[in-house]
Amino acid sequence: QVQLVESGGGLVQAGGSLRLSCAASGRTFSMYSMGWFRQAPGKEREFVAAITRSGGSLYYGDSMKGRGTISRDNAKNTGYLQMNSLKPEDTATYYCAASTDWGIAVSPREYHYWGQGTQVTVSS
Repeated sequence: QVQLVESGGGLVQAGGSLRLSCAASGRTFSMYSMGWFRQAPGKEREFVAAITRSGGSLYYGDSMKGRGTISRDNAKNTGYLQMNSLKPEDTATYYCAASTDWGIAVSPREYHYWGQGTQVTVSS
């Protein structure tokens, strides 16, 4: 199995940027597709972005489309989510997740391993 640890969250003003990282350990990172989700208090977990094992295919949810970039460095066992033009409604706990599926996975049910989350707070 794989263990995931997110970092890079924090407090940022509206319009600012953050780069989240997801460090993987355990089994070979390249054996998993990866996704980012977020969850605000009282709301369901929301899909943000996903990337396939090789990084050849990317997919974004509506919330971060045009403002976010998902990437991965398999040599460093790390995935990333670059978020730009942040808005107060982006405030949430952000989670990275790993799936043994080959393609893009957008449902939380398709992911088998989760990190503990990192808090992103965007002030107006």
